[in-house]
Amino acid sequence: MSRPAPGRPTPGRGGGFGPRGIGRPVEKPKDFKGTVKRLAGYLKPHKWRLLLVLVAVVAGNVFAILSPRIMGQATTILFAGMMGRLQGTGSGVDFAAIGRILLFLGAAYAGNTLFNYIQQIIMVTVTQNTVYQLREEVSRKLSRLPLKYYDSTAHGDTLSRVTNDVDTVSQSLQQSVLQLITSVITIVGVTVMMLTISPVLTLLTLGMLPLSIAISTVIAKRSQQYFMRQQNILGQLNGHVEEVYTGHRIVKAYGLEQEVADAFSRVNHELYENGWKAQFVAGTIMPLIRFVGNLGYVVIAVAGGLFAARGAITVGNVQAFMQYSRQFGMPITELASIANVLQSAVAAAERVFELLDEEEEPADAPGARTLADARGEIALRDVTFGYQPDQAVLKHVNLEVSPGQLIAIVGPTGAGKTTLVNLLMRFYDVDSGAIYFDGHDIREIKRGNLRTMFGMVLQDTWLFEGTIKENIAYGKPGATDEEIYQAARAAYVDHFIRTLPQGYDTILRGDASGISQGQRQLLTIARAILADPVVLILDEATSSVDTRTERLIQKAMARLMEGRTSFVIAHRLSTILDADRILVINDGQIVEQGTHEELMALGGFYAELYNSQFVAATA
Repeated sequence: MSRPAPGRPTPGRGGGFGPRGIGRPVEKPKDFKGTVKRLAGYLKPHKWRLLLVLVAVVAGNVFAILSPRIMGQATTILFAGMMGRLQGTGSGVDFAAIGRILLFLGAAYAGNTLFNYIQQIIMVTVTQNTVYQLREEVSRKLSRLPLKYYDSTAHGDTLSRVTNDVDTVSQSLQQSVLQLITSVITIVGVTVMMLTISPVLTLLTLGMLPLSIAISTVIAKRSQQYFMRQQNILGQLNGHVEEVYTGHRIVKAYGLEQEVADAFSRVNHELYENGWKAQFVAGTIMPLIRFVGNLGYVVIAVAGGLFAARGAITVGNVQAFMQYSRQFGMPITELASIANVLQSAVAAAERVFELLDEEEEPADAPGARTLADARGEIALRDVTFGYQPDQAVLKHVNLEVSPGQLIAIVGPTGAGKTTLVNLLMRFYDVDSGAIYFDGHDIREIKRGNLRTMFGMVLQDTWLFEGTIKENIAYGKPGATDEEIYQAARAAYVDHFIRTLPQGYDTILRGDASGISQGQRQLLTIARAILADPVVLILDEATSSVDTRTERLIQKAMARLMEGRTSFVIAHRLSTILDADRILVINDGQIVEQGTHEELMALGGFYAELYNSQFVAATA
């Protein structure tokens, strides 16, 4: 059996209520700045678009920043006209001038709206292209990960990284990058306009800035750990749901619904606690900054009124300055909100990058060859292997297999039968010794080419959601319909398929639960027949089917094995009596080998296994 690689948690398959444990501690972000820098690297190819966004933001903010000053001029004209009429020194309000100012104001608002639209369109394009690239990298990464990663990582957690975390990065990028640019430019532009009106009032406004920054920094730093933990717990929750769903029959059969519900409640409660803390802590930023901004607003209103009363500043400029002080506070508040969003984005991005940084299958050796006209001759020379350095699963195994031989592998559970198969296909590499295919060390053969030499029919059938025709053709992309039909007939499944309403176009849903276990097995045999491999690996899969279907499967397997080197992992010894050689593996070593008759004559481990099964079958 495959075992976890060292340094990884054991991925229990019981829906989260098994050994994996729900409440294991979660790491804090390892490198916040590094993750942000790496995330920014994905935006680098779009630098010209981002420059265009910057231009649009600057243009839009110019119009937005000019608006209070223009409105202030209208207020000054209106105030001067009213005061002139009251004092009898003027002709009243110059409505023509106010009309011209309002036209300018309308144009400024229209310009601001237009450039905001442009920057939004461009930013959406940049964000979607960036996330598209990230998803492509994740997809390619998953295909390059070794089997030990999937053996030792909960499927739900991986799915959470691929879906939830990437979506979080997408939403956060689209929301935060544009806000960040807009806020910075607004702060600079508003500061310049305030300085042109009153340096003193500007200093009073800026005096509130350190307090706002201090509040944002302290709270954001504290909320960061909660956001990271929230993303990790979400991965656990997804893993729990995925595992319970795939094993729902077992859950019901053992009456574990309450245990599953309790386990879900524990994770859900932990997610609630961390989500609540993260949002609560981050959510205090904006109210506190608004409070500081309101204090500044009051100070500006009082000081501006005093300056206007002394004639040091016009009423319109006081009004404009008060609007600018509001505009100055808004981007500070937005930056605080961005800090909130970035916590979630960085936590999600770090989890995605952890997946992208997982150790991949070793690259093919320089000069690795591709085999043509393979014969299927296999040799193991002093092979030793362990999933962990200090625990060897196979020990000094030697084996010679001629082309076309049928080799049966028997032994107790955990003896190393499946491990031997994993090594043949280079899902793992040997610790010492070597495995040869047609006289070539398999480490010197391109891994992809080597695996095309093997066909597998496993006890756990795998069919994807699609038509029966597509499932059979999975073994040979581009296969013609006639080739598919011939493979199905050879696997004794053609008649069953044609009895279905849509025949070969029948769509299998989910785990193909609409057809029986035996029928699923026959479909996987048809897939292997169509692939026409050089070497077959068969994990006997007839123990859970009826006698008639078992005979069909055995006939299909016999036809499949004709002329091919075959390895059969046997659970029922009565099915391998005709094997050319039987390997008896115990405690990681081949303790006996020979034909059935030879091994029975020895009266050793195999004879004991066979007799125990025979007695059990006749009891």
